[in-house]
Amino acid sequence: MSSRLFRSVSNSPTSVAVALLLAAASVGAQYPGQVTRKAKDTPDLRAIGVLEWTGDEGKPKTSRLIPITVYDGQALEDGNVYLARPEPLALAGEVEYELEKNGTPIGLYDIKKAGQEQGLWVGYGAWKPLPSAKPAVPKPIVEEGFDANDDKPVLHRRQGGDSGNQGSSGQSAPTDPDRPTLHKKSGSDDSTTGSASPASDPDQPTLHKKDSGTASSNTDSSDPDRPVLHTSQQAFADTNDGEHLGSTDPDRPRLLRGKPAGNGPDVLPSLMGLPTDMQQAVAVSDAKRRPEHPWSYTWANPADEEKMKEAMEVIARQALGLKTPPAAAPKRTSSKSHAKPVPPPVPPPLVDEKFQVFELAYGSGATMVLSARTDAPPAERKFVTLIAQPDLYGNPLILLKNVTDASRLDDTPRMRLVDAVDALADNRGELLFELRGTSQRQFALYRVLRGTAEKIFVTGGGDFGVAPGQ
Repeated sequence: MSSRLFRSVSNSPTSVAVALLLAAASVGAQYPGQVTRKAKDTPDLRAIGVLEWTGDEGKPKTSRLIPITVYDGQALEDGNVYLARPEPLALAGEVEYELEKNGTPIGLYDIKKAGQEQGLWVGYGAWKPLPSAKPAVPKPIVEEGFDANDDKPVLHRRQGGDSGNQGSSGQSAPTDPDRPTLHKKSGSDDSTTGSASPASDPDQPTLHKKDSGTASSNTDSSDPDRPVLHTSQQAFADTNDGEHLGSTDPDRPRLLRGKPAGNGPDVLPSLMGLPTDMQQAVAVSDAKRRPEHPWSYTWANPADEEKMKEAMEVIARQALGLKTPPAAAPKRTSSKSHAKPVPPPVPPPLVDEKFQVFELAYGSGATMVLSARTDAPPAERKFVTLIAQPDLYGNPLILLKNVTDASRLDDTPRMRLVDAVDALADNRGELLFELRGTSQRQFALYRVLRGTAEKIFVTGGGDFGVAPGQ
């Protein structure tokens, strides 16, 4: 309550009662339990997932979508448990995800079924191509008159409400008995022109429009206040028992594995395990249409990229314990001959090396990620992942270093970069990593800001993962 209002009521005979009422109202407004949210204030959700598939991009042999997080406008929620009834909201029927690679859309993925694999929810569906842009509508051709002596064919446009084929002069154009004509379907509504429909031709084929008025929605209508994610425009087919995917009993468990038989629409075979040829892509479902934001960084000098990569490779080899052999001494064939130059020693190889550079915000500079492993048997392999930015002297400044080996992956998992993604809908990208151990895995989001790489979210909520700053 403002001081001006307090002075105005203090001189009244009922000032004490009014002051008590205003104080009670002020306390009640500050009490969190009294705050209610209207149904129309349901937040716009933004779901992030990872699509994993084998086969060709756009035509996968097997695929599955792993929900990572759902941003409700205030916090990042675990997409595997958020509003689960029993499947989480991120995997509800007809939820559509846009697949991205480096911030550029590469396709759409529609969820058709949800099931569990190793205790975690995954979604099965179909990869669809991006909708193509509609062709530009050609400008109408304005008829400037008809020349009866011209041998060129002429197309005439129907004028006003006349049912005939008249030109601008008001006289009927000469008819051609061999010229084909198009007829409307008998019974069509032609009340706007007032003319009768032409007689139907039993030998003429007709085109029928698809009846879309009877299509029913597939969404769960039991809770009108439940938020929804972006859904595809085309509803899926009914199941064999006459019910849609999202309209079943919310308390009925549906733990499905692989391709179901006789229960819902067909889906692609599920992807089991972690095959070596598995590919990953970021998947985003948002109720709002947002502009594209590619994360590619363009170097002012293209040679700087190779310089940064070589410098980070040196740091990676040091972290893995790989030592470059010393340079050999130059050889002399005789006392008078000059020494032959010796090529520099070949550094030990980095296997499965991946080097990517991102611009996570406009004008933010380069953020570099390098990951690799040693060339050793599976039980003896070591892994490294580096996040760095260029410093003032043109050298890589390491923001995060993750080093582990095959013997302790369940304590310190290997960090595998999936891609950059805008998880908080603030036009700034986060780095999405897969934290892969021996028998389990999680996904984590890292925000690079002010010279630090901070972990802001990890799936599962357990201790399995990399601590911030390590």
